Amino acid sequence: MIYQDLKKEIRKVIVGQEEMVESIIIALLNESHLLIEGMPGLAKTTTVKTLSQIIGLDFKRVQFTPDLLPSDILGAQIYNPAKNEFFIRKGPIFTNLLLADEINRAPAKVQSALLEAMQERQVTIDKYSYRLDEPFLVMATQNPIEQEGTYNLPEAQLDRFMMKVKVGYNDFDEEFEIIKRAEEGFSNKTSEILTKEDIKKAKKDVESIFIDDELKRYILKIVFATREHKSLMFGSSPRGSIDLLKASKAKAYLEGKDFVTPKNILEIAKPVLRHRVILTYEARAKGEDADTILDEILTKVPIP
Repeated sequence: MIYQDLKKEIRKVIVGQEEMVESIIIALLNESHLLIEGMPGLAKTTTVKTLSQIIGLDFKRVQFTPDLLPSDILGAQIYNPAKNEFFIRKGPIFTNLLLADEINRAPAKVQSALLEAMQERQVTIDKYSYRLDEPFLVMATQNPIEQEGTYNLPEAQLDRFMMKVKVGYNDFDEEFEIIKRAEEGFSNKTSEILTKEDIKKAKKDVESIFIDDELKRYILKIVFATREHKSLMFGSSPRGSIDLLKASKAKAYLEGKDFVTPKNILEIAKPVLRHRVILTYEARAKGEDADTILDEILTKVPIP
């Protein structure tokens, strides 16, 4: 099975971080974007890079900094004095897998440069539009907002990410394995076990996973509950409903099923919705967070 093959190969480099690895694969199977949040040193960048090597995807990494310009990502029109003409120098966004490292260290103007690419799979440089390669995914990492020198991402951009996964520290045994590998010298040797065609086929298999109408209504009830909750200023957009449907299908596929269960929806709901809800000022003052409110919603909405 594709998941087990990928997981086995990733394990040659990455220790633990099951949720992050699974979320990256779910995003890949849906050709969707993923936001990974966690403290530095938790293998966020290494995991994404390793995945690109295993599948043979064209991979580029951009380190986001406060002085980054939109043209540093998209590219620009350059004048060639020898030929007395302009040409387009394409930026790193022209790839299959773009790793936007520490995305929240760059200001909003740079974040907005990604919007067209993330939604339309194209970019506009000067007067011309250029299609991006397929597949095209943005895997973005960020440090927690309370860390110094970071910016809040615009809501419109956040909504383009299928999921936001929070990465925590490894447990004791996992970190023991990490320091053993460090002592022996980290190995980054992986094999290319899948192709773009394999991923395209798996994507079609995911799309064909059956989901009952009652479960589709269940997804909508969860999303509508976010719009009606007293602690939320704004609930999830319709894109959240669509992504929850897609992600639950991918979750079922990874479990070897050909149909979605309520458990699949419950397990994936928080990563899909946590970045799409905005808390009221009162809720923030009380110390509430998106995950706590979503837990409450998932407990109250009747399971079919």
